[in-house]
Amino acid sequence: MNPVAPVLTQDEAFARIRLLRSPNIGPISFRQLLARFGTACAALDALPDLAARGGKGYRAAPEARVSAEVAALRAAGGRYVFHDSPEYPALLAEVDSAPPILMVRGDLALAARPTVAIVGARNASAAAVKLARMFAGELAEAGFTVVSGLARGIDGAAHQASLAGGTIGVIASGIDVIYPPEHADLQEAVASQGLLVAEQPPGTEPLARHFPSRNRIIAGMARGTLVVEAAPRSGSLITARLAGEFGREVMAIPGSPLDSRAQGCNQLIREGAVLVQSAADVIELLCAFDGSPRSTFREPAASGWTDLADNAEADPADVAGLLTTAPVAVDELIRQSGESPAAVQLALLELELAGRLVRHAGGRVSLNG
Repeated sequence: MNPVAPVLTQDEAFARIRLLRSPNIGPISFRQLLARFGTACAALDALPDLAARGGKGYRAAPEARVSAEVAALRAAGGRYVFHDSPEYPALLAEVDSAPPILMVRGDLALAARPTVAIVGARNASAAAVKLARMFAGELAEAGFTVVSGLARGIDGAAHQASLAGGTIGVIASGIDVIYPPEHADLQEAVASQGLLVAEQPPGTEPLARHFPSRNRIIAGMARGTLVVEAAPRSGSLITARLAGEFGREVMAIPGSPLDSRAQGCNQLIREGAVLVQSAADVIELLCAFDGSPRSTFREPAASGWTDLADNAEADPADVAGLLTTAPVAVDELIRQSGESPAAVQLALLELELAGRLVRHAGGRVSLNG
């Protein structure tokens, strides 16, 4: 369950948006700053000193830019949902790297229903598109909300088939940007009849680096991810891997070894994803899902951060000398330094604000090369 949300004043809500839009602030550092300082207003005041201790000067996002973003979101018919709001998708809130702020259009109640992600190839075969429609339609009829990424191929088919029953589209652009262009009507239908979700500010084009971030939201919102058809190296497999790291069910439909578009699904099954052949198989898995997936595709990742409120007076540990450009687990830094988790995390936060630290999947960090 989501924690009871504080009553946000307009100033604090604005400060949260500004904090997240400031340089070198990501989901983990955002939550750590709120935990340590209590409010985004206080965290913004503390940023210059924290970054200076990390070795660099600092300027937060300009207020005018944030005001323009707020106006653009309102003009697009969207609204903000903060990570501690009761409306924030509960399953997504369990993920360490979940976006602290979402921008949405549509019915957030759909995210509170049992959810399943359906993803797959953009250049999908006709048979795979037919399967995606069949699975999505039957799952929606059974009361599941279908989550996907509004891409060509499998995503589009899944949204079309589940639109009447309940669908969520997660996009890699701003909520006012249409991508791909041929899905303009579909994206508007998802926003008006289902739920459209974006992490990027309004006006943001769908750059390549945004799609893995989009994929973690898809995987994080769902009890399980079903891959219908995918090449060995594809965004769909990234989504499946993230679902495994989050401790969710990973499912795949097998295909012919002669079709390169089926190799990704066959690989997933070989590595521990559950083979499914009908929507009934998916329903059986997800209705019984209790947080312990049947798939063994990947173990959940270790937590990548510690609540700094647990030791708000901690001094930063001296861990810079332990870091290189090769990613290392935060837990390993805690062991090697002999310092408390809060002290290590504060040191990492200072380095991150100074632009010297990069966070990676699985609770790992490295120096910025």
